[in-house]
Amino acid sequence: MSTIEKALQKNKALKKDKIEPIIEETSSDEQASTLERATESVVTSSTAFDNAPTNKQVEQSPEPEAAVQKPDPLEPLYTPEESKSKKSKSAGEKFIPLTNVQKEGFVSNVGRHTINEEYRAIKRKVLSNAFGPLAKTLNNANIVMVTSPNPNEGKTFTAINLALSIALEQDKTVLLVDSDVLRPSVMKTIGQPFENGLMEYLLGEVDDLSEVIHHTSLDTLRIIPAGKSHHLSTELLASEKMLESVSEFANRYPDRVVIIDSPPLLGINETAILANLAGQAVVVVQEGKTTLTRLSQAVDHLHPDMAKGFVINKAKRSANEGNGYYGYYYGSDD
Repeated sequence: MSTIEKALQKNKALKKDKIEPIIEETSSDEQASTLERATESVVTSSTAFDNAPTNKQVEQSPEPEAAVQKPDPLEPLYTPEESKSKKSKSAGEKFIPLTNVQKEGFVSNVGRHTINEEYRAIKRKVLSNAFGPLAKTLNNANIVMVTSPNPNEGKTFTAINLALSIALEQDKTVLLVDSDVLRPSVMKTIGQPFENGLMEYLLGEVDDLSEVIHHTSLDTLRIIPAGKSHHLSTELLASEKMLESVSEFANRYPDRVVIIDSPPLLGINETAILANLAGQAVVVVQEGKTTLTRLSQAVDHLHPDMAKGFVINKAKRSANEGNGYYGYYYGSDD
């Protein structure tokens, strides 16, 4: 049982509303991070499994029609759009360059950065849950919802970086879905406009799901924007059409991981619906902002059979240790 989960149980037993930062019990094991912005840590409720294979360059198939195109590890992923114009545009596919993401300090394959190492640890646990022994016990194990108890705790930053990190794997593809239809942030964060998204497809304004899937300058990453807000967003996300879409996300490609940037857990009905569709949940918690009581209430909105992980965000250490830190907390069955 993880440190956070123990604290949640203790908090429920005591039945008190005392405010205490959840990071205090675990701050001794953190590693220094060079980022001044949000940095994260993860803990999963499941036992640890064998790590996924390490990155290695995939050999080209002698038959081009059967080859799987993978990113060149020596080529920067986030090149300008004009240098990637040969990709997909001839087929009329939507295309997103990721140049702004690189400038903002997200995960990249250019150089060796602290944030890359941080998200490697997170994705190993996610991939283990999605494709390891635990996957047989989870419903849609390869669908991961990223959420938080409250707004502005860093869930979109975490969702994008987790998607980018998994997309760097040589044998995985990623679909990043912005389902926070009340406050969509994915496209805004990566600095890209969009016309239609998930809501337009669910409303029937777009005939085919492929019309709202955006290709990126990273071959293994696709993005679906949230689309426009709608007063029936709860009902649309709970519709049979959404259920069928999620089933297609999960089962169409055996190597695919779906990252869903979900609304906050507290006070938003849509999130509880999405929790019934995903097999894993990554809960982003800002240090010093979310109390144990609020965190306990938030976790109660998740499906009890999900694999759950916690990311501690915007954590700080003493002045001589830097502005932020990153630590790894893994749950165990004890």
